[in-house]
Amino acid sequence: MEQLGPLTDPVADALADLAGRRAVERLWEADHTLWQDDPTEVSDRLGWLHVAAEMAADRDRLDTFAATAAADGLTSAVVMGMGGSSLFPEVLARTFGPVEGALELRVLDTTDPAAVLRVGHECPPETTLFVASSKSGGTIETRSHLEVFWATLGRGDRFTAVTDPGSSLADLATERGFRALFENRPDIGGRYSALSYFGLVPAALAGVDWPALLASAGAMAERLGPGGPAEENPGLRLGAILGAAVKAGRDKVTLVIDPEIETFGLWLEQLLAESTGKAGTGVVPVAGERLGPSEVYGEDRLFVAIGEHHGLAPLAAAGHPVVELPYDGPLALGGLVLQWELGTAICGAVLGINPFDQPNVAEAKEATAAVLEKGLPDIEPEPLGTLLAEVRPGDYLAIQAYVDPEDGVVDAIEDARTALRDRLVVATTVGLGPRFLHSTGQLHKGGPPSGVFVQVVGEDATDLAIPGRPYGFSELKQAQAAGDLATLRRRGLRAARVTLDDLLEETR
Repeated sequence: MEQLGPLTDPVADALADLAGRRAVERLWEADHTLWQDDPTEVSDRLGWLHVAAEMAADRDRLDTFAATAAADGLTSAVVMGMGGSSLFPEVLARTFGPVEGALELRVLDTTDPAAVLRVGHECPPETTLFVASSKSGGTIETRSHLEVFWATLGRGDRFTAVTDPGSSLADLATERGFRALFENRPDIGGRYSALSYFGLVPAALAGVDWPALLASAGAMAERLGPGGPAEENPGLRLGAILGAAVKAGRDKVTLVIDPEIETFGLWLEQLLAESTGKAGTGVVPVAGERLGPSEVYGEDRLFVAIGEHHGLAPLAAAGHPVVELPYDGPLALGGLVLQWELGTAICGAVLGINPFDQPNVAEAKEATAAVLEKGLPDIEPEPLGTLLAEVRPGDYLAIQAYVDPEDGVVDAIEDARTALRDRLVVATTVGLGPRFLHSTGQLHKGGPPSGVFVQVVGEDATDLAIPGRPYGFSELKQAQAAGDLATLRRRGLRAARVTLDDLLEETR
């Protein structure tokens, strides 16, 4: 159901333009000129269109791998990955939970030492399979996690790797005799990799009916193909709405997700932010923000829901554009993944940007490396009120919290987020560091300069050494925070570190 209101004409114009450009046909033909003249990071990034059929053909290998792991007495699987390597496994773990006879799935995508230590305590190494998941093979967080648990176990049969062919992680897996090495087809970017080995190895281990996920993707692919009318293509239509909304000033796409698959919003957040947030434009995805009355929303909002939500009717009545996508249960996630991937790619065509590159992501990595080399700087927290005084209508407030993801303080930060949204009447986001550096970090630096960034860094009661490194997880976490803050400021963006107490005062 669509109630587009002020976006009705812009969306119609976008659809007509896309139809005239044969956008769907050109996408399936892998025609890079749909997005840019240069084929770099386009022609070799469209493997996600075809990977589901390949994965279905590999059913015996995946099912045998998972069954053997369970038969060998393994009870837990810990995915060590970041961004595109971790977010869909997180959706699976939160959505399907433990399945009898399968491994319990955990995801480790933080450098908070308390969180890393907790995984080591709660997942006994002797009955845990550690899955190192990294497209490049060199992701600093993943390699650090891997070395910690390797130092404890030193047994190749307790480790598996998912990576691109020829990566340093692939070489390491072979050298150390890992239980398995899954080499993904390299023409898939991380955020488009949910239906590849990066998503399906964890799914198989966790006992998720992954063939059913692929079946739903296959059914969706038929609807997304070039055969039917453009206006009836659910991916094309979604992309046209997203792109037209950005161009009309409604770039804060507020995601309202059925509670059964609520964490799917985290995956969508990365897909949209990293794909479109560049060249000074882009979709600003707002995931996990609690629905409020119409008066707390500005005219920069578009609401996109998966499933029916009663709170949307008053928003549509107040003139906010609302789109409701059908929801057919958790096994329909495969189809939703493909629809949003194609919709995001089409949105890139509307905005005139390449949805497959990430030109600003390397900045955070380089900034972290520089801090680790030179030593941690002294960063004096600033009053939150000083930063909030710079917020203007049409901005978004991004809370960047380097804290333990399972600490109760995350709920308190969400409460503060809601209070700030209501008081300032701007969109709000919460990103846990360093996870968001691999997700919304591209948007923060390359997207519209409308972000106001509030950084908080939790104190660490203890540290955990990283084998082979002159620093531990606490120092790595602090270096990532310091490096990102310096990068935001270097770009002239409004950003400051504040104390956690100052932020939480908003709820008192």
